[in-house]
Amino acid sequence: MTRAELIKHVSDRYSTEAEYPWMDENFIFRHCDNRKWFAVAMRIQYFKLGIAKDGYVDIVDVKCGPLLMGAYRAKPGILPGYHMNKDNWITVLLDGTAEDSLIKELLQISYDMTGKKIRAKRYKDEESPETVR
Repeated sequence: MTRAELIKHVSDRYSTEAEYPWMDENFIFRHCDNRKWFAVAMRIQYFKLGIAKDGYVDIVDVKCGPLLMGAYRAKPGILPGYHMNKDNWITVLLDGTAEDSLIKELLQISYDMTGKKIRAKRYKDEESPETVR
């Protein structure tokens, strides 16, 4: 998946556009309702990721949480989160190493994890366990 394909997929799937807060080629995707980031795309040098290769690579950081981290980091093109909390975020290479279907799956997980939380509504007329005798 390329940067352009990433932008198109997120726009089509989540109805949100890339935002460029740093006025460079790096961008973020936010939820429309709570404004939380669910993906950060950057262009960085391979060596900053610990990869012995010259040049730059496009990446996307997504949230996946510590429970899923190990399973995903064993897959090609997946690394610890660059420039993000490494306990909750992972980096995906956008150089053809990671499969498109995997990138889409990780975007969905990140979108779901960072979305607005729905809380159960309590009704006044319901008896709580403490009041039942």
